[in-house]
Amino acid sequence: MTPIHAAAEFTHRNLLGAGFTVRLLLRTLGRVHYLPRRMRFTLDQCFAAGVRALPVTLCVATVAGMILALQTGIELRRFGQQSIIGSVTALSMCREMGPFITSVILAATVGSAMAAELGTMNVSDEVTAIEVMSVDPVDYLVLPRVVGLTVMCPLLTIFSNMVGIFGGSLIGASNLGVSTQFYWRSVQESLMTPEHLLPKDVYTGIVKAVIFGLAVSVVSCSAGLRAEGGALGVGLAVQTAVKNSVILIIVLGLITTWFFYYLQIT
Repeated sequence: MTPIHAAAEFTHRNLLGAGFTVRLLLRTLGRVHYLPRRMRFTLDQCFAAGVRALPVTLCVATVAGMILALQTGIELRRFGQQSIIGSVTALSMCREMGPFITSVILAATVGSAMAAELGTMNVSDEVTAIEVMSVDPVDYLVLPRVVGLTVMCPLLTIFSNMVGIFGGSLIGASNLGVSTQFYWRSVQESLMTPEHLLPKDVYTGIVKAVIFGLAVSVVSCSAGLRAEGGALGVGLAVQTAVKNSVILIIVLGLITTWFFYYLQIT
């Protein structure tokens, strides 16, 4: 019965964690009207999630755009279609790669920091002390972090899209024989449509980034608030936050893509 008992314990623990996370999300959304009172803390979180994570995000997005253009261009050149590399790179970055890369980086940097901060506060009874002073930890600790990461994730995604497409133009000009002017004309034709002020491929990625930012922040705060057992518990909370965030990003990315493109919702 030991394997069955272990499986049941694993399932029970994960269901409790999922329930705690959903409840934390609902409590946070219910306290959005308290945001003006926490504006300074929210701006601090925006700075930590946006400005500090910007350099590494831009570097990774540039290299990702170059790899995407190179790998795709190699296959397209076999059929003499390397001229469409601009469209392929732009659509891939805006639809999926931009928000995915940005949210994973934020989960590994900002999300892990959130889990470590709240986990340390929880194991040292600082969260309990806040509750004793009749201060809601969700209002005081969670709300600024969730809003900060949710706001900055789509903004960083826009920068990731731009530098990723730029990285693809470098590969197109140096390795695939596609001129820079033709590359950017192809990008513009694939993204800009006269009937829509904001192209579908662009706003789909932005919506994904908002969802990813919200998911990463709530999951990271939940893991931190459930930490127990001293320093080891804080480490496990960070590990859980990053692991669950990445899994949730992949699953939500699939659901969002299906929602926007399979159902043809505009």
